[in-house]
Amino acid sequence: MSVTDRVWGALTSIIKLEDKVNRQADAMKAQQQRIEDLTGRVIRLEAQLELLSEAALVKRIKGD
Repeated sequence: MSVTDRVWGALTSIIKLEDKVNRQADAMKAQQQRIEDLTGRVIRLEAQLELLSEAALVKRIKGD
């Protein structure tokens, strides 16, 4: 195998690796966005649960 072939092979490998890294970075960004969206949903659900719990407590106190 000539030096040129080895250099070409190394460059090809680097380009392929860079492509894989870029695809993985894009996948991680998408996953992070999904996590942030889910976090927002959980926060809203917690707020609703707290409001409903307080309303039920107030209703129970006034009902007694």
